[in-house]
Amino acid sequence: MSINVTPIITPMSFDDGQAVIDIFNYYVEHSFAAYPETVVPYEFYETFLKMSQGFPNGVLRRQSGEVAGFGMLRPYSPMATFSGTAEATYFIKHEHTGQGLGTLLLGYLTDGGKKMGLKSILASVSSLNDASMKFHLRHGFVECGRLRNIGRKHGQVFDVVYYQKML
Repeated sequence: MSINVTPIITPMSFDDGQAVIDIFNYYVEHSFAAYPETVVPYEFYETFLKMSQGFPNGVLRRQSGEVAGFGMLRPYSPMATFSGTAEATYFIKHEHTGQGLGTLLLGYLTDGGKKMGLKSILASVSSLNDASMKFHLRHGFVECGRLRNIGRKHGQVFDVVYYQKML
């Protein structure tokens, strides 16, 4: 790993809200990785906490305390029929990508999912986010579905591609 400090992952707390939303909003503004078309307010962090309640979540920080990424699992569906499946969301601060931190964060979420008895993890990825599609394939996910032309952001139409990893 090319980062020169050992990263630490801790569960998301209320104190992490601003850093998490700043990371998320970078991807809102500069990519198709985050689906909103406009930045979200800091209060949106409460939505992340509620969505991931009872599931693994974490912030990845450098030893200096700087938040370098965050991730969470959340229920795929509220129906008990699907309780063995979760959907993943994770983002690495743009200046820290390509350093193995996404792999570390995904491992943390996957290990937590296994401990709670999950059988599979899904990831929803924009077809305009080639790096994320390649990341998921490299990490044991397989494409399991594609919803064609359902997204529109900044005037561009995109597919939502679902990836699945069996645990």
